[in-house]
Amino acid sequence: MTSTQPQHGPVLSFRQRLTWIAHFFKAVVRQYLRPMERVLRPLLPEDGVAVDVGAHAGHYSKVLARLVPQGRVYAFEPGAYAHSLLRLVVAVLRLSNVTIVPTGLSDRPGAEVLHVPIKRRGTVGFGLSHLGTDTSGRAMVEEEIRLTTLDLFAEEAGLARLDFIKIDIEGWEAHFLRGAMKTVERFRPVMQFEIQDEMLARAGSTHAEIFDALAPLGYRVFRLTSQHGPGIEPVDGFVHSADYIFVPAEKAALVPLS
Repeated sequence: MTSTQPQHGPVLSFRQRLTWIAHFFKAVVRQYLRPMERVLRPLLPEDGVAVDVGAHAGHYSKVLARLVPQGRVYAFEPGAYAHSLLRLVVAVLRLSNVTIVPTGLSDRPGAEVLHVPIKRRGTVGFGLSHLGTDTSGRAMVEEEIRLTTLDLFAEEAGLARLDFIKIDIEGWEAHFLRGAMKTVERFRPVMQFEIQDEMLARAGSTHAEIFDALAPLGYRVFRLTSQHGPGIEPVDGFVHSADYIFVPAEKAALVPLS
């Protein structure tokens, strides 16, 4: 396991520390995303390169690490709470092919405020951390994070290939894509987006921005019917808020349809 930069964990209350331990245990032990391997294995070679955008506590990075044992996973997670979990999960599980990057991906480099919800019991709702305007009225902790673009990262890291990207960043997906188009056009990776209209609207975006950007590049669209024992089906476009997998036309025949 490598990390591009050390990062200290957040200051937590006693209750939050107990919850952190529970989150860590779940991230190490639970395998609820393992069924995704059936969907992704035909699309991701064992020596492939994958990017996990919004890696959180590492549930998806674990799946990707198993799928590319001779390859590399870049796990992007800028939030201090999630990063503290991810760093230890990757170390404990000895995921030597995972590189942690404590930076967010957007349409331009710089800094942005990450809103981290605090639940009614005082615990950290780190899975719902988000950029953009928050109008929920919930208690929040605000944290300044660093941003770059995938295009800049790919150039600086000297990426020679990119086979798969998973993007789950609570509505910031269109911003990510605008900063990734050169890399997408060059490598034509398979991409999995969480697309939630309400979250996209919070960031000033729409699902059409994502679909319209990828259609001219010859991407076919598939929808996951469930992540927990997933099915996958082809769709003509946006159906409703869900996880969508965009596959370049030349790889579409490899998709294991339900």
